[in-house]
Amino acid sequence: MKVFISFLQLYLLTLLLAFNISTVKAEEQIFEPSDEISISLLTCQPGKEVYSLYGHTALRFHNKTKGIDLAINYGIFSFQQPFFTLRFIFGLTDYQMGIEPFQNFCMQYAYRERGIYEQILRLTEKEKATIAAAIMHNYQPENRVYRYNYFDNNCTTKARDMIADNLDADINYNHTTSAQTYTYRKLTHLYTENDRWTRFGNDLLLGLPADYPITNRQQQFIPEFLQNDFEKATLKNSENHRLVTQSHWVIPPFDNTANKPEAILPIHVLTLLSLLNLMFLFLEIKKKSRFQAYDFITMLLTGIPGIVLFMMIFSQHPTVSLNLQILLFNPLSLIWAYTAIRPSKRKLFIRYTRVWTAFLCLFVIGAYFQQYAEGILLLALSLLIRQSYHIFKDRYPINE
Repeated sequence: MKVFISFLQLYLLTLLLAFNISTVKAEEQIFEPSDEISISLLTCQPGKEVYSLYGHTALRFHNKTKGIDLAINYGIFSFQQPFFTLRFIFGLTDYQMGIEPFQNFCMQYAYRERGIYEQILRLTEKEKATIAAAIMHNYQPENRVYRYNYFDNNCTTKARDMIADNLDADINYNHTTSAQTYTYRKLTHLYTENDRWTRFGNDLLLGLPADYPITNRQQQFIPEFLQNDFEKATLKNSENHRLVTQSHWVIPPFDNTANKPEAILPIHVLTLLSLLNLMFLFLEIKKKSRFQAYDFITMLLTGIPGIVLFMMIFSQHPTVSLNLQILLFNPLSLIWAYTAIRPSKRKLFIRYTRVWTAFLCLFVIGAYFQQYAEGILLLALSLLIRQSYHIFKDRYPINE
């Protein structure tokens, strides 16, 4: 039933959007100096879906004289795009700008239990005209699609730039030097406290650059941060006016505090795997042997994620190409895994074991520079202990 309702809403939205845009085109222009116009920044409350955990930003263009009330949305995408996952991994995902009736925009977010906060901006008639022209130019078919980047070029930064780039005065966000220093990783953690597996996946893909301190402007990729900055911002002109004249909730915020974290967290699973490594080591010491099948499985399971991390080296995302976790999840393990179960290849296996152990040592050292995914360091330490023991035993065999 919910699927049918969602489909019906989408169908009606398409009809209304087509009618509204045709009305705007029939007007030939959506702005005249005599019109009563307001332009607002819309900040939408975070949702429950993975892609909505951080909230959303849009613009509102309201021409009361002509009865035009539009939401300008830079966050339109489709999972049906060819090779969507691969394109996303390599930073080749395309988003596009969309325009829809403001009331329909509100209906969608009310249905999803996500509040909308509106900040009406202080703009001159000239600035309103410039922004209106920029919006219509941006909405042309050849202009509306853009190359999405989660941190640098997303729906929030596009909305911010549409405003900031078309003002006669620069914006002073009045940041204080005592403001907290954030990294991209810390900011993503703020919104994934109750979605620890999502956080785990993010941290597994994010590399060392995600732990560098970022500027206040870079922090504005998060909708709530841009909202807060706009609230206290002033315009750098002789009057030093505030950027926001009025602010209020169009749709009251919903209580999302009832969302509870998952019962089984990544740290639980990684701790269990670490204990499993140490248990097998204890059994190997007791039996005075090495479980070759366990080595084979371990190399496969650590090598498969390494393929993804290796692919990320060629991604256009700026924070994923240098990821020290590839020292643990090493794709080379897949190539050498067969040597673990081939007695004739024992020397090759021992050589790779030494190489991998060196990688694990570097991985542990790298924890001082990069924050790893939850529980990963614990897993690496257990593997390092087991590998180190067997290397020592192979080098200094004990005569029975």
